[in-house]
Amino acid sequence: MSGLADRYDAFFFDLDGTLFRGSTALPGAPEAVAAVQSDKRVVFLTNNGSRNAGQVADHLSELGFGAAPSDVVTSGQAAAAMAADRLAPGSPVLVVGTEALAGQVTESGLTLTPRGEGAQAVVQGHSPTTGWALLAEACLAIRAGALWVACNLDATLPDERGELPGNGAMVAALAVATGEHPLVAGKPEPGLFEEAVRRTGARRPLMVGDRLGTDIAGANAAGLASLLVLTGVSDPSAALTAAAPHRPRYIGADLAALHADDPDRLGVAVQAPWRARREGGELVLGVDAGPGGADPDPIAALRTLCAVHWDAGGGQVRVRADGAVAARAVAALRLSGALGAGPAEKSASVGER
Repeated sequence: MSGLADRYDAFFFDLDGTLFRGSTALPGAPEAVAAVQSDKRVVFLTNNGSRNAGQVADHLSELGFGAAPSDVVTSGQAAAAMAADRLAPGSPVLVVGTEALAGQVTESGLTLTPRGEGAQAVVQGHSPTTGWALLAEACLAIRAGALWVACNLDATLPDERGELPGNGAMVAALAVATGEHPLVAGKPEPGLFEEAVRRTGARRPLMVGDRLGTDIAGANAAGLASLLVLTGVSDPSAALTAAAPHRPRYIGADLAALHADDPDRLGVAVQAPWRARREGGELVLGVDAGPGGADPDPIAALRTLCAVHWDAGGGQVRVRADGAVAARAVAALRLSGALGAGPAEKSASVGER
């Protein structure tokens, strides 16, 4: 084992978009995780509260990842614990979500109710079967003063077919209907990260994820180093224009970055032969002449652009290529034109707590 795996004593992995999409493991992901697991502790963190830890571990195992329920921390666990900490044992809770989420609520010592009247809390997680009738009951409960806990505010959920509505989209519907905002159990709040640190006893953990607004922002808030992989939600444009709290320490194309021979090359810094400069509202990417052959790594170009742009304060920017090699890198990274926060990085309209 080499690379980043030598620098950290535990590894926290996001799931959707980092290890797999839907029912398909990302190429090379099982092997990359297995290499880390050979002598480091691994924990799987998921903002998707639709499955319990055992179901998540089973799904990971089916896709070729070695995982036990004790290796999994879910936002459903965190949401149930958050409600139980604030309510008397046995209090009635309306669950907007799956049976697995309901099971986690009852395991925390609370009871279930199907109606909004009398519910002392609403715990809301993703479920593809959530309909108007259940949202209506939740609306009544929240309007009557019930505690409202959301597993996460992820506006979208990665799937083999593309980005689909996530729990944050359903939470936003209730926020509009009630004028209220929920407590949030999952990333970017610190609960999942703190539980992962507790389980591992880690002193130098690394968070690995694909979404700036949850995986990376949460790691930063918890004081953890992070690696952004470009296999899921956040693309190069989002990375380049990320606000300071959402900026990763490392950027890699995929999980192969964990075992790069020179981990320093993964850090956000100017990386030869690439060079970049600011000219007004533009970032100009160029490359120093080399001996010929294959073009240099475009991800190294992205790290170079991020280093220069972030150092200048960040924000919206236009990228311009200086020369044919730079033009090919800009095209490969899809950085042409004016860049701002991409649609995938927009949060649900419900405020984060």
